[in-house]
Amino acid sequence: MHILLTGGTGFIGDAVARALVARGDRVTLLIHKRSSKVAGVQTISNLSDLNTAVDAIVNLAGLPIADKPWTHSRKVTLRASREGVTGQLVRWIAQQEVKPKVLVSGSAIGFYGATRSNQTLSEADQPLVQDFSSELCKSWENIALSAEQEGVRVALLRTGIVLGKGGALKKMLPAFKLGLGGRIVDGQQMMSWIHLDDQVNAILFLIDNPDASGPFNLTSPNPVSNQVFTEELGKVLRRPTFLPMPAFMPKLMLGKEGAALLTEGLAVIPSKLTQHGFEFKYPSLDQALTAVI
Repeated sequence: MHILLTGGTGFIGDAVARALVARGDRVTLLIHKRSSKVAGVQTISNLSDLNTAVDAIVNLAGLPIADKPWTHSRKVTLRASREGVTGQLVRWIAQQEVKPKVLVSGSAIGFYGATRSNQTLSEADQPLVQDFSSELCKSWENIALSAEQEGVRVALLRTGIVLGKGGALKKMLPAFKLGLGGRIVDGQQMMSWIHLDDQVNAILFLIDNPDASGPFNLTSPNPVSNQVFTEELGKVLRRPTFLPMPAFMPKLMLGKEGAALLTEGLAVIPSKLTQHGFEFKYPSLDQALTAVI
């Protein structure tokens, strides 16, 4: 298959590119700034440079959402990095005589909103609160879904916290390795996570499965509280985890609104992936953390 991949130089995208090449697919990366370290891929800087048909598009473009406070200008930039690229892809699809069979497009469990609840959430559930993250994900998804009007199957990736040698865990490890890690505030907020290998395998699964369409939660079947996550990480590292992060720290790092990414959390489960027969390599947290660390 010929796959067009956006966001292919990021933490998840790089792993997806490697997996596609390894299984024999032809991969074209749409790259704006960073170069790819993956051997065997073609790179383009504009969609107009692509003069051959593609069988599938994997759209992972989007700036990190938890790197900076959510100022007005940051929100505009976050929207543009997601909605802008996705809109370009949909318009490009409309111009093609030979359409791709599928668009697998990024989203996040932020779709359900940043809050706390005892409810376990599946793809059938709507956002529990309306906030920036839920509105951003909903708009992002709706733009991707408009490709269905061109006869293209669309699968949406509502991704949780991805555990691998990068991403969120890379930011946590320095403090935890020094024995300075701990729960965030009271630690009761849920963390819906997934191992990077399962994330990549799920994306390939959605590319290949002609019956898979609509939103898919890319999370482990076993979400845990931040307290449990902290304890498990400490066990794997053999370090103490008794220093909680006080409430003011997330606000200092990400601002009042963005701090909810750390202090709030929901139990999101991958109901549709399971129903379609996807099997997780790392369904439990201790397996996932041990494999990474």
